[in-house]
Amino acid sequence: MMEKVGVYICTGCDIDKLDIERLKNVAKEEFGIEPKVHPHLCSQEGVEMLKNDAAELDALVIAACSPRVKTALFTFDDKYVERANLREGVVWSHDIDEHAQELAEDYLRIAITKAQKAEKPEPYIEEVSKDILVVGGGVTGLTAALEIAKAGYKAYLVEKEPELGGWVAKYYKTLPIEPPYTRIEENPVFKLIEEVKANENIEIYTSAQIDSISGQPGMFDVVLNQNGEKVQFRAGGIVVATGWKPYDATALEELGYGKFADVVTNLEFEEMAKNGKIIRKSDGSEAKNVVFIQCAGQRDENHLPYCSSVCCLVSLKQAKYVREFTNGNAFIIYKDMRTPGLWEDFYKEMQQDDGIYLTKGDIKEIKEEGGKLTVIVTNTLLGEDIAIKADLVVLATGMVSTLKGLYTVKEEFPDEKTVPYKHIAELHPIKSEEDIEIIKQAGHILNLQYRQGPELPTLKYGFPDSNYICFPYESRRLGIYAAGAVRAPMEIASCIEDAKGAALKAIQAVELVAEGKTTFPRTGDIDFPNFFLQRCTQCKRCTEECPFGALDEDEKGTPMPNPLRCRRCGICFGACPERIISFKTYSIDQMASAVKSIYVPDPNWDEGAEEKFRFIVFACENDALPALDMAALNGKKWSPLVRIIPVRCLGSVNTVFIADALSKGIDGVLLLGCKYGEDYQCHFIRGSELANRRMENVAETLERLMLEKERVQVVEVSINEWDKVTEIIDNFVNQIMEIGANPYKGF
Repeated sequence: MMEKVGVYICTGCDIDKLDIERLKNVAKEEFGIEPKVHPHLCSQEGVEMLKNDAAELDALVIAACSPRVKTALFTFDDKYVERANLREGVVWSHDIDEHAQELAEDYLRIAITKAQKAEKPEPYIEEVSKDILVVGGGVTGLTAALEIAKAGYKAYLVEKEPELGGWVAKYYKTLPIEPPYTRIEENPVFKLIEEVKANENIEIYTSAQIDSISGQPGMFDVVLNQNGEKVQFRAGGIVVATGWKPYDATALEELGYGKFADVVTNLEFEEMAKNGKIIRKSDGSEAKNVVFIQCAGQRDENHLPYCSSVCCLVSLKQAKYVREFTNGNAFIIYKDMRTPGLWEDFYKEMQQDDGIYLTKGDIKEIKEEGGKLTVIVTNTLLGEDIAIKADLVVLATGMVSTLKGLYTVKEEFPDEKTVPYKHIAELHPIKSEEDIEIIKQAGHILNLQYRQGPELPTLKYGFPDSNYICFPYESRRLGIYAAGAVRAPMEIASCIEDAKGAALKAIQAVELVAEGKTTFPRTGDIDFPNFFLQRCTQCKRCTEECPFGALDEDEKGTPMPNPLRCRRCGICFGACPERIISFKTYSIDQMASAVKSIYVPDPNWDEGAEEKFRFIVFACENDALPALDMAALNGKKWSPLVRIIPVRCLGSVNTVFIADALSKGIDGVLLLGCKYGEDYQCHFIRGSELANRRMENVAETLERLMLEKERVQVVEVSINEWDKVTEIIDNFVNQIMEIGANPYKGF
């Protein structure tokens, strides 16, 4: 409990349109706190006053603008700060009348209650390592290790092959990695290898694989197997740069691979160029006419459903090889030429070559006549079918992530050990020795000792992900960052950029966890969930629903927290039916008390009286809350009968919040959260999805209590839907008002 709480009311930005005396009376008469009023709390004078007062306080309540703005300005060392949103939440989004005044007073009540009920959080401090493990010795891994070392940190570079360099070491030349992006360049990987080997801050392990990684950020215990010898060390963060593997061309028999000797993949063609000759595999003669077939096994639901993004550029580069080696002709048959951004300049430069021909078309047939290949192309830009005599056909096969999504429950896919292109929201837990054996056979890279599985969770195409829109490089495992083609198909220039970003993320993570803080999206948060395990029923909801692997469990199913893996989303808090999980600054008591502090009018008013209704919106702080702020900023208004209560994530809404709201007499509860599903936007991966699932149980409870299930609803809203969010709220309010007031009002 916070004993010394200061209350500060700002009157700037139109807040003075409210009755400030009535707001002061809420603090004085209901909470016994003498508030201070200032015309501009964000001014130098106002901030100075707050800083001076903070020295004598446990917590500060700032009744001013949205909690999303001026956060750095209103941060005072280790003091708890609660914000009452009077600007965006009241005066900018409502007509100033009695309803708006009551709304402002409720927001002040909620803020003071939350401040009083909060406890001072203590960071989880352990002795941690700031060394960083880089997995993969290709261009991405080499760059990441070098950037880490240049920043003054030690890097462990692990490569499974005997030599560094990865796929790029097999390339003849590369796409440009610097402006003007119009010329093919010499391979940069060998210079990178020299720099890495010469750097004393980088410890290199080749011919090495990871046996296991256990622990948590700052305390990852890594066990390597290098040529049969065990190597162990501790790392603080991990950059996964294991790259890609080519799509299996043996599945492309319809394009002649495996059927005709002179149908090769783009990788095989690259190796030819590196060896100094472009020849027909069938007889060793020089290949003068080469046909490049784009999207070979890509953008095709029967093969790879996605575009690998770089294949068009690679074929343009390799077409130039044909001109350089044989002065022959290169024909590129494409579905669409995709050369985004500055790569358009490279495309235009290659078009200037008279020996490079491009046309849009579909491959109708590839046949062999007299020892030569003929490629029949239909639906071309010429409006007619064409037949091209080819010495060599090159298939632009796609890029597949080296990570594997594994189902360990064999009943789901009895004939398959791995399902690489299915949507895998979470990996299944290990349930038996047989599952462990399956995992070993699958050949995982990281072999994480997490209950959720040995690898980074992946999306439907097998690429690791956290929230690619907001947090590139992030995975669903705090302190572990994916970079380069393992994260998404990309060319070398993008891999280098990716490596630098992931290296900085890993450095940020090891510095934050050393102070007991978490990373995105609640960067710097020192609070973490506490478990009162004496009342735990081993239901496993918290361990199964945690998106980030922060909870292991013992043989009985009791949760075993790893605080430095935690992102403070509160999903475990929302999941627990026994309510034994809490944060110091986000607890059942705090949130339930905040709900109960809302003034609910006399239930005996006229049946149709609007004034008797009250509604709560639990708004996700990552999408819904900023959408509401933007709506206010753009002059949108919504019902003043609604009280917005921000939550960390919809997944952190415990059903007791709703029960308390309804028992208080609140007429309806709306949960506004992020989009979920295949193209989810939830910053905490599954929060909205889990909230929806839990609300199904709430609906059953409401029916048993003879309450309409419509009184509690979940609506998805993205951050850019500020123009719709007010309509969503008002429609909900109108729907419940038609149903009628909560019959429990007044009990």
